[in-house]
Amino acid sequence: MTPTPIVQLVRTGSLLSMAGMAVAAVNLRSAPRLRVPRRTVTEPVTVCIPARNEVRRLPALIEDLAGQRGIHDLRVLVFDDASTDDTAAAAEAACAGDSRFTVVRSTEEPLPGWVGKPAACHRAYERAQALHPRRDGLLVFLDADVRLQPGALAAACSALRQSGAGLICPWPFQESVSIAEFAVQPLLAWSWAASLPVRLGNRSLRPSMAVACGQFMVFDNAAYRQAGGHGAVVNSLTEDLDIARLLRSRGVSTHVVVAGGAATCRMYENATALRSGYDRWLWTAFSSTPGAVVAVGAGGLAYLVPPVALALGRGLVRRWGAVGYLAAVTSRLCARTLERGASPTATDVAGAVTHPLSVAATAALIMSSHLAHHRERTSWKGRALS
Repeated sequence: MTPTPIVQLVRTGSLLSMAGMAVAAVNLRSAPRLRVPRRTVTEPVTVCIPARNEVRRLPALIEDLAGQRGIHDLRVLVFDDASTDDTAAAAEAACAGDSRFTVVRSTEEPLPGWVGKPAACHRAYERAQALHPRRDGLLVFLDADVRLQPGALAAACSALRQSGAGLICPWPFQESVSIAEFAVQPLLAWSWAASLPVRLGNRSLRPSMAVACGQFMVFDNAAYRQAGGHGAVVNSLTEDLDIARLLRSRGVSTHVVVAGGAATCRMYENATALRSGYDRWLWTAFSSTPGAVVAVGAGGLAYLVPPVALALGRGLVRRWGAVGYLAAVTSRLCARTLERGASPTATDVAGAVTHPLSVAATAALIMSSHLAHHRERTSWKGRALS
């Protein structure tokens, strides 16, 4: 008997969901994790922190960096990107006279066509090079909202050298507190954990298989400089991914490693900040509006159609719906466990069970971002982006 169109639709969605589950399970077993090295990193390590209006979060990162172990030669440059609060003063107080730390106050706004964060990273690197012109070795960029365990920096630097890559992105565990964060933030890691075998992606030089995280990036300084660094992507809203793709296009490998046990990050503190944050860049995620429509449609087919079929269908429709929904729940749990670096919590399980709601919320954010861009209303931290 030929399956009805509804059965075919639900079965197709469920098979897509099962494929995502299989990839996530492979990554849970095999994706590289950040490991604390046994030896001290003896190469020079330069850390650049671009910070705009981070008076509350930046001091904690400075404290974490001051307590790092296993780094013989560390220099940290905090670049205050024309903040309108007391970011620089808070940074200077947190540094407490530590000679390894330098705070640079800048009042310059980005040049026309430049985007705030990559412009700040570019200027921070230039200033670091001016302060230490013969200092090569390893170059690290950290966002102000990242938190580090004492051995995290040494682990990341060692992982770069062991891999032979020009860039490693240790993926921090994305912390969630508010309901909006719980709904959306776990999908950042899930999006690649359920679609790309990480070891295969790390071995490839194809730009389309790059995974990057601008929260925590560790470069070979020479490779960064030869590629043009952030100066080559100053007009990008997704500078982390674009700089990884740039390196790969020049034959330099880039890797992502899971750093949940060593680094965490809480990107947004409430629903308003989360929506504003995604509005500024999510419209770029699928190359074009038609691409976004296709992506949202595929996500709906794989992760919304099966649970609806489970709830409302009968017979074969309901059975296929159950298969697809359970596969989605499993893929979400695998991805969150991988990201956390530990067994899933009750909150992780609850998030997995409500995965369809997360997919629907992300689809709404994609549409919101495209609409905001079309109306030229995107902004971030007081700067217009459209």
